[in-house]
Amino acid sequence: MDSSNLQQPGIFAGLLAIIRRDLLLAWKRPGDVLNPLFFFAMVCTLFPLAVGPSAEQLTFSGPGVLWVAALLSTLLSLNSLFMSDYEDGSLDQMLVSPQPLPVLALGKTIAHWLISGFPLVLISPLLAMTYRMPSAVMGILMLTLLLGTISLSLLGSIGAALTVGLHRGTALLSLLILPLAMPILLLGANTVSLAAANDVYGTGIWALGAYAIASISLAPYATAAALRISNE
Repeated sequence: MDSSNLQQPGIFAGLLAIIRRDLLLAWKRPGDVLNPLFFFAMVCTLFPLAVGPSAEQLTFSGPGVLWVAALLSTLLSLNSLFMSDYEDGSLDQMLVSPQPLPVLALGKTIAHWLISGFPLVLISPLLAMTYRMPSAVMGILMLTLLLGTISLSLLGSIGAALTVGLHRGTALLSLLILPLAMPILLLGANTVSLAAANDVYGTGIWALGAYAIASISLAPYATAAALRISNE
């Protein structure tokens, strides 16, 4: 068969392929999924034991604690986003692949969120019960974490691409990402606090949604550029 007649897989097929690949690798390495999840659960459950059973104190501090724990759990898993690909040579294949590098970077980020971010959203209502959070506020918490963890994974992919292969890259990654993550943390925690106080919280939801859309639109291109820089 003439090689000119061979068609390359479509962009969407390439995106799904790399998501499926990373999910299968995570299935074989369950620690990549469980470590951030256990860290999130431990921080959220130990804090009420330290501050005491006061309902007012727990209600006041709950949104901030849950959001800080989610942020730290996401940072904990970001260093491994491109590390295994760098070590086994898959990253070099991604750089020379006929598929657009931003699409491949987006696929890996989506897989990372499904592995590390989405489980945090699912278990957050159980942990919110320890802070005596009403069920209606739990829904707002889940929505803010859903939008926020998407943005954190996308922003974190830029830092992970810049620090891939560097010695002590985890510390440098945290320094790079924390300034960008602060608005997400403040918006998420403040929105949940406003909902718990029966105040107007819609602005925070819209702001987090806008942040997520902007991250989806821009972060894959920045990640691809960072991967090329790191590979030089």
